[in-house]
Order: sequence, then C-alpha cells, then structure tokens
Amino acid sequence: MTSEIKIFAGNSNPDLAHQVAHILEMPLGDARVTRFSDGETMVEVGESVRGLHAFVLQSTCPPTNENLMEMLVMTDALKRASAEEITCVIPYYGYGRQDRKVAPRAPITAKLVADLLSAAGATRVISMELHAGQIQGFFNVPFDHLYAMPIMLADLKEQFCSDGQKPDDLVIVAPDAGGMERARAYAKRLHAGLGFIDKRRSGPNVAEVMNIVGDVDGKRAVIIDDMIDTAGTLTQAARAVMTQGASGVWAYATHGVLSGPAPERLTDSPLQEVVISDTIPLNEKAKTCSKIRVLSIAPLVAEAIRRVHTGESISTLFL
Repeated sequence: MTSEIKIFAGNSNPDLAHQVAHILEMPLGDARVTRFSDGETMVEVGESVRGLHAFVLQSTCPPTNENLMEMLVMTDALKRASAEEITCVIPYYGYGRQDRKVAPRAPITAKLVADLLSAAGATRVISMELHAGQIQGFFNVPFDHLYAMPIMLADLKEQFCSDGQKPDDLVIVAPDAGGMERARAYAKRLHAGLGFIDKRRSGPNVAEVMNIVGDVDGKRAVIIDDMIDTAGTLTQAARAVMTQGASGVWAYATHGVLSGPAPERLTDSPLQEVVISDTIPLNEKAKTCSKIRVLSIAPLVAEAIRRVHTGESISTLFL
C-alpha cells in the first residue's frame, strides 16, 4: 500500500486490526487510547496524518459505550490533525438493533450513532452484516455494507460439500422469518434445502419456538443468523430442529456477542458446532466453550479497505 493511507485501531479488535495491517503490508498507525482517572477517554495520535486517508478500525461491541467513545474521540483527533479522509471501519455496529421505534417514546439509537460518527468527522463508514440493512440510510456519508458470506460459504463447502457433490441431505434454516433472505442466499449457493422457524417473542432476548416450516427430517441442518447474543433463540431453534428429526444441527453466525448465559446455553444445546467470525473478540466465558469455532474476516476487511482507497468496486466482492 502507499504512504497515503494509515490504519488506526482502538482497543476492541486488536488482533483483527493487526491481521488487517499485516495483509495490507503496512504497520498500524501510531495512536494511543488511554483513560483519565475518572474514566474519560483520551487519544493521542503520535504521527502526522495531514492530507492522508485514515481508517479507524473499531467494533462497538461490549463494553459498547467505551468502544463507541474510543472511535468517536479517535475520529475527532484525526479530523483536527487534518486527515483528508476518515473512514470508520466498524466490523460490528453496536446499537444496530435499535433501528426503529418499537414502542411509544422509544429512541432510534442506531440513527443517533450514525449522527455522532458524522459529527465526529467520519467521511465514509464500512460495516459488516448490519442487523437491519436500512441503517445504511441513516448516514449522510457513503456507506459500504460488507457481508461475511464469502468466508462463511467457503467454510460450509469445506465442511459439508467436501466431495464437491450436491449435498442432498443438507438444509439451511433461518431462525426467524426475518432471516429468510440470508438463508435463501446460502441455500441457493450450496444447492441445499431451505427452512425457517416461526417464533413468537414475548420480550427482549426471550423467544418461543412455535413451528418449523420446511423438511428437516433425516437431514443435516445448518442455522444461519447474523448474530448470537444470549443464544436463547439459537438453542431453542436447535432443539426444535432436532425434535423434527434432523440428523444433526450446526450454526453459523457473523457476530458472536455471546453475552450473559450464552456459552452455557451453547454447551448444553444439541448444536454440534457454532461457527462465528472475529468481528467481536471472544469473551473469557466464550473461550471455554469447546463448540465455538472462529473464522477470520481480516482478508475481507483488508480487501475492502484497499478497494475503497483505490476507488475500486466493493460490491463485486460478493457477486
């Protein structure tokens, strides 16, 4: 890469940031993120960025508010240091589930975060697998939406289609009706069956499986989702699929939030394996779960950064 680009990283994804920088054959930018004694975020940029294209790589994952502030403060510091362009690369977009008013007097926090990024000085945003695609429209700056499908699909083919033949006993399952578009895209490329789970949610992070639409009897079922938070929905879906006669059940999800009782639920579930990406680093409890396997999105993020900088198409990554 040329000297006209610099990648800076906060504290949320250090391993991913170093992998991306390594792929692009360049060192990470010199920036220190520290805290004052009262907890305030402090960023010191240790090199000149005048006229450069700066990329700030930071997931707004737990601790969400701290990581969000780190990104905002770093973006502001780069703007005031006269960076020509500032692209915020957000592998996991926190607050993405608050994308609409679900009750009277409820906030739309996903829009608030978009406004904060613009106010801080972001001239472009790159993110991956938004919980709701319409969040792209919350921004008044260019937005590039990445998908983990190329990496997930390659692993699925290796695990379930190793002989190169059409997997007649494979069915892709969406955990809810909202995930049908994603599941259909995977099923089409794998030449697999398709199903989804009709569920009724009685409260936040609480889901009740109602019915399975599609044939899973005697088949290997792979549940595809965008994220796993408390794993309540996923583990109930896995049990429902097994109850309907599936020979085995696996799960693939881009974002492994894995909060609260998620690791224990996954361990106690019939899931044989749970495959996630490294948009969010595994927390300490999740590291103890033997069923979790992590795929790296670093090559995809690095290629997106390269294409943004050189003005090439990003959409062709997924065609």
